[in-house]
Amino acid sequence: MNLKNASILVIDDDTDVLTAVKLLLKTEVKEVITEKNPENILSLLSGQKFDLVMLDMNFNSSINTGNEGIFWLKKIKQFDETLAVIMITAYGDIDLAVRSLKEGAADFIVKPWHNEKLLQAIKDILRSKEKKSGQENTLTTSVIGKEMIGESEVMRDIFFKIEKIAPTDANIFILGENGTGKDLIARAIHEHSLRADKPFIKVDVGALTETLFESELFGHKKGSFTGAGEERVGRFEAANGGTLFLDEIGNISMQQQAKLLSVLQNRQVSRVGSNEAVNIDIRLVCATNLSLAELANENRFRKDLIYRINTVEIVVPPLRRRESDIITLADHFARQYANKYLKPRPTLDAKAIEKLKQYHFPGNVRELQYTMERAIIMSESDVLTATDLIFSPIESASGNEPETRDLNLGVMEKNTILKVIEKHNGNISKAARELGLTRTALYRRLNKYDL
Repeated sequence: MNLKNASILVIDDDTDVLTAVKLLLKTEVKEVITEKNPENILSLLSGQKFDLVMLDMNFNSSINTGNEGIFWLKKIKQFDETLAVIMITAYGDIDLAVRSLKEGAADFIVKPWHNEKLLQAIKDILRSKEKKSGQENTLTTSVIGKEMIGESEVMRDIFFKIEKIAPTDANIFILGENGTGKDLIARAIHEHSLRADKPFIKVDVGALTETLFESELFGHKKGSFTGAGEERVGRFEAANGGTLFLDEIGNISMQQQAKLLSVLQNRQVSRVGSNEAVNIDIRLVCATNLSLAELANENRFRKDLIYRINTVEIVVPPLRRRESDIITLADHFARQYANKYLKPRPTLDAKAIEKLKQYHFPGNVRELQYTMERAIIMSESDVLTATDLIFSPIESASGNEPETRDLNLGVMEKNTILKVIEKHNGNISKAARELGLTRTALYRRLNKYDL
């Protein structure tokens, strides 16, 4: 659809926003109607045909749900399911805005926006609406990166979230077990951000001692302490203009947390041995293998620091909750290492596939990768069998492999399934989604446990 023929409705209780949008669009589109009160939306839609609606996420209105934008989005969709809606949001509401996409929004924009990007978003939405392609909006590995592979619903959600949050400067907190690929997600966020041509600096802060923490992150002056033979730029300064990825942040001490919080609040660092403050401009991504429950313990982690680093959180599921991705990943790694070691492209026989599906993968994707590399190196055939797949002795020695656990693992899985199904009042689709399984996989487990 030609932008010049479009009629657009803008709803926001901020008159400055309405004025800015009207000034931007009045020469670009056929008509712009603005409205402060969302309770007038349905009457406006009833009286006139609009091609697109721009809707704020938060209103001071008589409807007080805590997420008024979602409420009014649903009302608009009930009135006209085909009407395109762009949500207007602030950084702090990005998680809610991502949820709005699942409720039917076409896109969201973050205040303050770039005019060119807003115009392009409107053009793309109107063009897409006209084509009525109906294709599902999902990310492929070519968009995210060669190593990030997943067809499961939970991974599609993560890919979609990365696509939406990467262009913003929102701080991201990635949670997940070791080996799930948190570093790949951090790098994907950087590569799809507006800072992609700037540095991406990773620091394993959990491995830094108290004495090295400040020097490594903030830098030091020559002679500021024993061993400081030369001046050094810290990781914050090295990442200036780009992305700083602080891995295993859940393992730093309370004293280190206080120092980190001060820098993030002031957006300035002072090198050890110097009183001069240096301004920093970074996009912060943090990761930890701790659960939210562990992070909520204020004796272990400061709440004010969590709020500072966690504008948007991404929870990466363990591989055992991504059953439908296991064989896809195994094939990918097999091809990758066959190319590396100049071997024929391999295939997995039925028993090998079954062995992979039945394994718990305590070491997650990393363990699967090493398993496939070992199999390619040792196999003398281009068909991988179950005997070629030898799982990590490290995981086995740590007592994490399912064969070394007691027989209560099945009971735990059965009870978990029962609880989730009960939580969703018997809705198998919702239960499967929360468990990270397909409906078919969940039904297999229900039959397995006679549920």
